[in-house]
Amino acid sequence: MITMHIGFDDTDSPRMGCTTYIAALLVEKLCKLDVSFIDYPNLIRLNPNVPWKTRGNGALCLRIQCDEDLIEEIMEMVVDEVEKNSDLDYDGTDPGAVFLFHNQIPDELKVFAKQAIQGIVKKEKAVKLIKTFKAEAVGFKKGRGIIGGLAAIGETLEGDHTYEVIAYRTLQNRGTPRRIQASSVVEMDEKTSPYTFNNFDHEKKRVLITPRGPDPILYGIRGEKAEAVKLAHDTVRSEEDIERWVIFRTNHGTDAHLRKISTIQEIQPFNPVIVQGIVNTKPHIIPRRHVIFSIKDESGQVDCAAYEPTGALRKAVVKLLVGDHVEVYGGVRPASPKHPITINLEKMRVLKLAPKIVFHNPKCPQCGRRMKSMGERKGFRCKKCGFRSRNLEKIRMEDKRFLKEQLYITSPRSQRHLTKPFLRYGKEKTGAPERMIKNWHFP
Repeated sequence: MITMHIGFDDTDSPRMGCTTYIAALLVEKLCKLDVSFIDYPNLIRLNPNVPWKTRGNGALCLRIQCDEDLIEEIMEMVVDEVEKNSDLDYDGTDPGAVFLFHNQIPDELKVFAKQAIQGIVKKEKAVKLIKTFKAEAVGFKKGRGIIGGLAAIGETLEGDHTYEVIAYRTLQNRGTPRRIQASSVVEMDEKTSPYTFNNFDHEKKRVLITPRGPDPILYGIRGEKAEAVKLAHDTVRSEEDIERWVIFRTNHGTDAHLRKISTIQEIQPFNPVIVQGIVNTKPHIIPRRHVIFSIKDESGQVDCAAYEPTGALRKAVVKLLVGDHVEVYGGVRPASPKHPITINLEKMRVLKLAPKIVFHNPKCPQCGRRMKSMGERKGFRCKKCGFRSRNLEKIRMEDKRFLKEQLYITSPRSQRHLTKPFLRYGKEKTGAPERMIKNWHFP
């Protein structure tokens, strides 16, 4: 038996398609052959800030064992499905598929995958690695999908990972409003918590498991174990037919994209970063209720932005004061003619609060009432009893801060695929994944 890793990416567009759907189609076809899956299909979200991504920037890898005689048939099957289900007419969709025949993933490919998740990699580097490890690749148009395909192969999810069950719509329902019972999502959320996450926005009373675009996904439910997302799937009540469903193992909700850097000077456009600094400009609100402030360290300064939909994070940001010590998490937006380079915040940890100093007019020594200023350097007078003095001074006091030294995260409705929610802290995984459950896909 030969171990075969099949990676593919960049098949969808904002107007149609989904790379996970191609994986689901291939699962059905491969199960009809004499092959065995050695892992759930891997859904690997790459750097969410790359400018040429289509939607969620998710790449797929199928890991199987098969007879050597089946390799050519399987490769032709994969290429055919990628070609048939990609939006090849869309400018910016550049599919690619990669086939690797190794029992163990080489360390160089693991490093490449991490670079693709946390930064920018070039196609030339992917091609070089494909040749080095005698893999095979097929690209359409510019073939940029080869990068994601190889990265999906390289990311073996040996550390922290989660699971997602994705249910797909029948062809006739695509492009129409999704129909699932919201009450069943609330029921599912209560039944499976804390082993599933980001199912329902209780603040806005909104279902979060359904996407909004014309893609074939009906819903996706994320959780800590395959059993948990399968139970969640069984609980949700759909008012339209489900064509198929598959459980994926993924890096969703792991913060895999964020890389901690030592200084602000190291920040690069399009890279997701974690960096510390001292707040050096007071947060100010710009049109559409976005909040901007800047932080600095010994190497420089950078703007940070908390957008209106980020909820609790934005509410925390507006309470910052100059001098607060913070750690910020987010993707870096490049500079433009109108804006400097900016970190779009996903999270913020308040490390140390600066004291909030306020000055009050002194109290009248005769009647105890708060006095009024008579003007700069002219002293104070009491409006009640008429007492005046040039010798009294304003009283310096430390005011209460309505902000805590803790972690703040964007609201669930605005979290990216990779953002780790509060519910997952303390549930991070290490080591080999659990054994596959029996019923992990249909058909």
